[in-house]
Amino acid sequence: MARLLLGLTKWCCVLALGAVLVGCAEIEEEKPWIHVDRPQMLFTDTTLMDSYDKGVLSWKLKTAYLERWADKDEVLVRPVLVDIYDSLGERTAFLRADSGRLNMKFTYVYAYGHVYALTPKGASVRADSLLWNKKDDLVKTESYVRVVSEEGDVLQGKGFESDAKMDNWKILSNITGIFQDAANRIKEEDKAKAEEIEKRDSSKAEEKQK
Repeated sequence: MARLLLGLTKWCCVLALGAVLVGCAEIEEEKPWIHVDRPQMLFTDTTLMDSYDKGVLSWKLKTAYLERWADKDEVLVRPVLVDIYDSLGERTAFLRADSGRLNMKFTYVYAYGHVYALTPKGASVRADSLLWNKKDDLVKTESYVRVVSEEGDVLQGKGFESDAKMDNWKILSNITGIFQDAANRIKEEDKAKAEEIEKRDSSKAEEKQK
């Protein structure tokens, strides 16, 4: 009788252990559904995007990575390689940066991370970030900038503004700089100013004689 009870006890233990193992297996199989958000649009190869103004190519964007989320009107790109064109279709300026954001209507580009731009007149601009707003005809930043002008002058300061074509630009505040061959340039400017004044005075004298 004792042996029978011992055997039944062992058998119950085996059944209990089996039930536990089955229960554990069932729990492991019941994995919850995990939802992973993914962008609506994703390109991880060379991608080109063009913007036109009244049928004329205005600027062209080239990037190696582009993503767009369904609930947003903007796309994220990296790097930012933007070429700016004139009315004749010639590339006159460009913008380069590590990353950027732009909307689907191509009315603005916000570039950030090692931003480098070249103006049509040959000045180069370096900054931490730069906003190019085509709609407002404005390129600007509030960050620290370093500009090498077309004459070779090195200008530094805080904040930068320019027209969208980057023909005319200015540093907003805290400006410091190194001016190349400043003495000779001042002499040339003074000479040109003196010639202008002399020519103007001669014209006035001739008018009085008449």
